[in-house]
Amino acid sequence: VYIRPIKVDEMEENMGLLVSIIVPIYNAEIFLERCINSILKQSYKNFELILVDDGSTDSTLSICQNFQSNDNRIIVIQKKWWSVGI
Repeated sequence: VYIRPIKVDEMEENMGLLVSIIVPIYNAEIFLERCINSILKQSYKNFELILVDDGSTDSTLSICQNFQSNDNRIIVIQKKWWSVGI
């Protein structure tokens, strides 16, 4: 995978672009807060974070909903047995 470096003036020109970050999750309560916080701390702020819970049986959904209530860029989708990661 090659990631092309972006020049500062090019980055400023593209700051209006909305980036969608999709995170498929299942029973991720142990590391989910760290994952979400890492994404929220990025310097690029024009993004939506889509958390797709595949029917977790732990507190994953609750954690997602808590973050969603505090940040309007976060969208939570719950779908059992969707197998998003496949």
